[in-house]
Amino acid sequence: MTRQAGVLPGEAAHDALAARAEIVAMTQATHDAALKPRHPGGLSHAERAALASRIARLNADPALAEHYDALMREASASAEVERIADPAFKGSGRIAALIAYTDLASTRPKDAGPGDIDALKQAGIGDADIVRLAELNAFLAYQIRLIAGLKLMREQG
Repeated sequence: MTRQAGVLPGEAAHDALAARAEIVAMTQATHDAALKPRHPGGLSHAERAALASRIARLNADPALAEHYDALMREASASAEVERIADPAFKGSGRIAALIAYTDLASTRPKDAGPGDIDALKQAGIGDADIVRLAELNAFLAYQIRLIAGLKLMREQG
């Protein structure tokens, strides 16, 4: 997390995180649960990383996108799954539904409603995977805001 924010040891932001080691550990555990769970259900590790990379790009965070691109490579993502990370890619079928929900939840969450969940279900995405997708989006929202705060701390010295 500090690497994605460009925070180095000895800086105020790094020291602030070190003093909150429990929060950092819980954040890492949540990252791992959202991106690399033991039982990924219908959202593979590669798809999760691609969606996370897309969210990072939609939020103009290239360092975070690179982190998730590395996780995609680690998960041996197919060329089609890698395309999910590109905000210009819209996909079709199941992938299009995952992308549409992710784009909405990560850029205009207050506009999401029951119809968006229905669209996921109509694309064949089950309830458990809808929850997994929502958890992934929620974690990325938290992570992006945390990193933005760390970057501000770093800039202010």
